[in-house]
Amino acid sequence: MSEIEVPLKPLGREDIQKLEAVLLLGTVSRQDVIEKMRSADPKDRITWIDSLAVAAGAFAREKAGMTVPRIADELGRGEQTVRAHLTGKTEAGRLVRETYEMLVRGEKVLSFMVREAASREDVEKLKLELEKERKEKAELQEKLGKLQSKIENAVKALEETLNSLKA
Repeated sequence: MSEIEVPLKPLGREDIQKLEAVLLLGTVSRQDVIEKMRSADPKDRITWIDSLAVAAGAFAREKAGMTVPRIADELGRGEQTVRAHLTGKTEAGRLVRETYEMLVRGEKVLSFMVREAASREDVEKLKLELEKERKEKAELQEKLGKLQSKIENAVKALEETLNSLKA
């Protein structure tokens, strides 16, 4: 799978959207975040996702040099909420910041996509192996059936021999 070019300092709308999407998906796909969402009340999961989306949007826009009032206006949130996310006072803001720092260090934050692509190849290999194993199993079952038949015939022959010796 080809690498996605992630602008760490977005210059335009498209770059902001790319960074925002990678921050959101990268944060949501982190194992620690998945565990937090699993353990959270199901009603709170939507709030979690919304907070992460706002934090990712705010962070991407801040990296593009936007002011807090403009970010708040674009995201339809209050300036206080945007500041809380950007300073890491909210858990969503802290998690998104960690994901950004992972990007800066060159870590893969969308590794689930790579695993998915790799797993498709693995699935194809496994399908071929499974088909081979099924054929082998059918052959072995056929051989087993023939051996069981031979054993049954041998047992009958031995019983007949024993009966004739007793008589």
